[in-house]
Parts: sequence; structure tokens; C-alpha cells
Amino acid sequence: MREQSLDFLKTLVNTPSPVGHEVRGQRVWLNYAKQFAEETFSDAYGNCVAVLNKGGSPRLMLAAHADEIAMAVNYITDDGYIYVRNMGGVNAAITKAQRVVIHTRNGPVKGVVGNVAPHLMREEKDPKPPKIYDLFIDIGVSTRKGVEKLLQIGDPITLTPEFDLLRNDLAVARAFDNRIGTFAVAEALRLLKQSNTGLKAEICAVSNVQEEVGLLGARQIAYSLKPDVALVVDVTHATDYPTINKPQHGDVRIGKGPAITHGGCNHPEVVARIESIAKAKKIPLQHEAMSNSSGTDTDAIFWTRGGIASALVSLPNRYMHSPVEVVSLKDLELIPQLLAGFAGSLKKGEQFKVKI
Repeated sequence: MREQSLDFLKTLVNTPSPVGHEVRGQRVWLNYAKQFAEETFSDAYGNCVAVLNKGGSPRLMLAAHADEIAMAVNYITDDGYIYVRNMGGVNAAITKAQRVVIHTRNGPVKGVVGNVAPHLMREEKDPKPPKIYDLFIDIGVSTRKGVEKLLQIGDPITLTPEFDLLRNDLAVARAFDNRIGTFAVAEALRLLKQSNTGLKAEICAVSNVQEEVGLLGARQIAYSLKPDVALVVDVTHATDYPTINKPQHGDVRIGKGPAITHGGCNHPEVVARIESIAKAKKIPLQHEAMSNSSGTDTDAIFWTRGGIASALVSLPNRYMHSPVEVVSLKDLELIPQLLAGFAGSLKKGEQFKVKI
């Protein structure tokens, strides 16, 4: 991967962007994307847009969500322990015994999620997995008043693991979901800007907020931008490790390229165009089926207004919603190429409609 691009990815992943509190991550994204855009802006809730070839047609939205799952301060005991509320799909069982940062208006506060030693749990014959309301955080303060001098109810909390290379092209971090998506749409903008090949479409690269709690930012920005076509980038579950039921969850593998999804919100003509671009560029694709929803911003974007022709491009991700998400950087590099190829294929004024 290009050195500047890798540095951008590391910074993006390591910058906390808890759902509903994405400002710092959005600044990182905008500062990078504006190098390749004619115009950048943000809206009331922090959805960010970088525009290339303004006034072109059709308008293509390349969208990904900026937020990561997190927790929030919910209750403080008299002896200074902090109980939490989840923001998004936090797994309480793997959150125990982790280091955390509480993001306050006065700066970060370090803490640990408490965990009872196994020596003190021997009498429990069948311990039950913890619920989110069972988790408590220790910041080393022994009174409620002492804690309240440092933070307040509602302050967001993230885990601390940061980007690292595991081996070869495999990388590990928390929150690849979905910083890889916002990385990919910014990199696609860079490729399009640098190719200078007579782009017909207007490109709106979007880093949107609050996906993890209801696809909320995507609804806002899709309504405002009114794109003619949209490609959404997110992660998908890699199923290439022990205990995963492939007949139930499909066969998606790290290192075998990005995945595209068929059915539902995925417009068949847009999907077909992606497949043809991938074939021409020799980009390997994996395939997924969906039932009633994709679980991504595509679900919100495709039905906005009168319907927006949309498709989902996904990066295989092992151990999603954990501090040790694992992805292939080689897979990731292919996604901006695919997005840029799709953008470059669009003819002036082109529309996508299901053939009847």
C-alpha cells in the first residue's frame, strides 16, 4: 500500500470515533479528502462530503460510515465505579478486562473494565455471560464526587487497541468497522482526481455518522444529496476460521478480494456493472446473498425519496465488533480501484433502472 495511504489509514483507525461523537475522526477524513476535492462540507450532525467534478451527471455517492461501536457512562457508584450503557453492538463478554478511554470535554480519562479473578469464581458451576449493565469501569478514583470532577454521565467510552500489522498484508485493530469504508471512498476520490480521464459523473465521497445505532447519518445525507446512484462500502463477516457455520453464514475469505451482495437493496444493474468493472480490471470478487436486509447503510439509502439505485461492496473482516478485527490490506486496496472504475464507466446522464 502507498505509504501516505497507509499513514492515513492508521491515523483514521486510531482516532476514536464513537457513535454520536465522530467529530475527531471526521476531521481526519476531511483533511485528507479535501486534497482531491473541489468542494468539501459537513451538515448539522457531522456527515461529511467531498465533491469531485461538481455539476457532472449522474451524481454518484460513495458512502461509508465513520462511527465505531462504543459505550457511555451511565451510572457512578458512591465508591467511584462507573457502569455503562452500550452504543451499538458491544459484546459484553469480550469487553471485560479491557483498557478503555473515557472521552470527556476536558480530555481523555483512562480506565479498565473490571473482571473478577477466576480464583473467586470457582463456586459458580455454570457462569452466565455478562450483560452490558454488569460491566463496571475502574478509573482509580474512590468516590463519586471524585469521578464527577473528571467526567459526566453520557461521556463516550472506547477500547484502546490500535492499528498493528499482524503478518504480511494482514492488519489488526479495533474499529476497522467501518474506518476501512471511509478510507476506501477517500482513496477512490484520490484515484479519480489523479487519473484525469474525462470524468462525466459528479462524485460525492461521503463519510456519514451513526450507522451503528440505526443507519441514521446515511438517511440524512442521502436525502440531502439526492444522488442518482450510490455505492456503499462496509465490512462483512469473514467466515474462514473455526466454529463458523458456512451453510448458514456463507463462504467469505480474507485475501480473496472484496465481496458484493446480491438481492434486496442491491440494484441488479448496478451490481452487474460492478462485476463487469471487476472483470475488466482483474479484481477478484466474492459473493454474498441477503434476505430481508444487508445490515448496512445500503438499507437506508436505497429507499430514500423515490429510490436510489444502490449496491454494497464489502471487505471481509474476521472477529467483527471486537478489539482484534483482522483484515487484508490487499483486499482493501482493491475496493478504491473498483469504486473508481465504476465512477469512470458512467456515461453522461446515465440512469440505472430495472429492466422490465
